[in-house]
Amino acid sequence: MLVAIVTLFIIGYLAIALEHPLRIDKTASALLLGMLLWVLYAFGAESIVPAVSGDELREYIASASASLQQESLAHQCLEFILNVQIIEHMGDISEILFFLIGAMTIVELIDIHGGFSIITDHINTRKKRKLLWIICPIAFFMSAVLDNLTTTIVMIMLLRKLINDQHERWIYASMIVIAANTGGAWSPIGDITTIMLWVKGNVTTSALIAFVLLPSLVALFVPMLFATRMLSGELPEGNRIVTRSDFISAREKKTLFYLGVGGLIFVPIFKAITHLPPFVGILISLSVLWIFTEIMYNSKLIEKSQEHRVPQVLSHIDTPTILFFLGILMAVAVLQATGILGSAAGWLDQEVHNVYIINILLGLLSSIVDNVPLVAAAMGMYPISDPGTVGYMANFIQDGVFWEFLSYCAGVGGSMLIIGSAAGVVAMGLEKINFGWYLKHISLLALIGYLAGAAVYVVEAEYLKPLLGM
Repeated sequence: MLVAIVTLFIIGYLAIALEHPLRIDKTASALLLGMLLWVLYAFGAESIVPAVSGDELREYIASASASLQQESLAHQCLEFILNVQIIEHMGDISEILFFLIGAMTIVELIDIHGGFSIITDHINTRKKRKLLWIICPIAFFMSAVLDNLTTTIVMIMLLRKLINDQHERWIYASMIVIAANTGGAWSPIGDITTIMLWVKGNVTTSALIAFVLLPSLVALFVPMLFATRMLSGELPEGNRIVTRSDFISAREKKTLFYLGVGGLIFVPIFKAITHLPPFVGILISLSVLWIFTEIMYNSKLIEKSQEHRVPQVLSHIDTPTILFFLGILMAVAVLQATGILGSAAGWLDQEVHNVYIINILLGLLSSIVDNVPLVAAAMGMYPISDPGTVGYMANFIQDGVFWEFLSYCAGVGGSMLIIGSAAGVVAMGLEKINFGWYLKHISLLALIGYLAGAAVYVVEAEYLKPLLGM
């Protein structure tokens, strides 16, 4: 059954990649893939669950009703999948989906009221190459404070107001994906994987910034140098935000903008203080913005058709992208639940036994599957070593080479394929970027940048850390 699951995943992945030649929307393929994988898992539950989740299964059966304890092993395994694993994975996935809905709604609210003009009015250059070197560093540092998902949404909304040509917008959007992923790798609150490592104590803020920032910058600027050659000339006049609500005052635009962006920045702060999931913070921010817009429109004597209240704005967000996320994440959840991802990570450790090569390979793998279960599997394979540990296991102490390099590789590696990161999936959904186009024009650039940044970190770890006595 595991062979069937892997085979189906590969077929589904190819269907997503070949969306345009097949003329079948990638969301349909992703949803079908995710659901069918759970069906296969359910059929093979009796043989897979005891082998992969034996301890959890026994705990579940021991705490279950007497009637379930009398049932066959096949029925018990199926009940375990239904009542434990699906619920746990759907909980994790729902956190991401609700966060995405909240972030997209906030960004759309700002956009539809012309709030982004506050930023675009300060971008005066019409030179395409210069614009690239302005937008990408902004996305890089923004994603260190926000998450790379939110940063990508915000920056692509800005691109739509600055660039009319779709092909050129794909180039900018692709570089924003790379910028967002590299920017999130060196900040403890910039990417979900760095948050995981930071919260669990594998890395500290100071060490992460000190040793991962420079490799991340290299991983961005190297592709930018190549991407610059893909652009030439100047943008036409008139590419500026046009407010779709002419009755909104400049003051109200600013208030909406600062409330929205402030709400997005509030999320990682809220997470750090309360330790609650980010979707709680984003929905708090959305509700505050919702109340403000309700009060604002209640004070205006205008036609209902001219209003852009939140219920109307919700109809504008990209629902297919949300469903695409659901399908992809449900599919990856099966790979995790069946132990396929854990086995792959274990094989790397057994056969390779080199923290640099293992992490580079994990980064390459993260361009195919979600980096969250990959990092979770890596964290599960190794406990944090005690200070003073020597030999190979010294790489796994707090702020050890393995954890820092894992943060870089898992965060940056996803840029090599458009569906390899949350930022890439959102960009693909919002801009309808062709998988094949990205593979042909951007993947190699991202790979070169990834390897260049990895080389910088290896030099730091092998020469700078010993010099500093670390």
